[in-house]
Amino acid sequence: MIGNRMFVAGVVATAALVALPVSAQSAQKVGVIEVQRIVQDSAVGKESLARIQKVSAAKQEDLTKRQTELRDLEKRIQEQGKSLSEEAMEKLQKDYQQKALDLKRFQDDAQRELEELQRRELTELEKKVLPVIEAVSKELGYSLVFNKFQSGLLYADDAVDITAAVITKFNTAIAAAPKTDAKPAAAAPAPKK
Repeated sequence: MIGNRMFVAGVVATAALVALPVSAQSAQKVGVIEVQRIVQDSAVGKESLARIQKVSAAKQEDLTKRQTELRDLEKRIQEQGKSLSEEAMEKLQKDYQQKALDLKRFQDDAQRELEELQRRELTELEKKVLPVIEAVSKELGYSLVFNKFQSGLLYADDAVDITAAVITKFNTAIAAAPKTDAKPAAAAPAPKK
């Protein structure tokens, strides 16, 4: 999400930069950021990744349990198949097919859920970090800032990479922000008349 917006903004900004007279272009200061580093190294990014990892681990644990049940049922069919009645064998095979179908559905649902969680987490992170990127860019005098690896950029000198400054300011801003986890006090009931 950040990459797409940054890319579009980068294309527009590049077009605007090309359209400027040469004297105005020399006054432009261009920077880059590594979005992935912000996600991995910022406090908010680490929290988001931890939430995603927690859900992913729970899904993986459930998946492993389901796969084990399916293998056990398959083993039972192979070992007891000849000694079971036709009706009992048919029931086991139906159970196996149902469990296999359930496993496939679970995998698909888990994948969708994880992708949705990741999208929500990254969207929330983006909302929080974009004002910080803008503030750092202005403080350091950058007119344009590109997403280093998703903007089509082929080379950028490390001196124009403002990722570390963004992460530092982002972490500081988040640490200084008041916590809003506290639930508001319940309103007193209206007096009865």
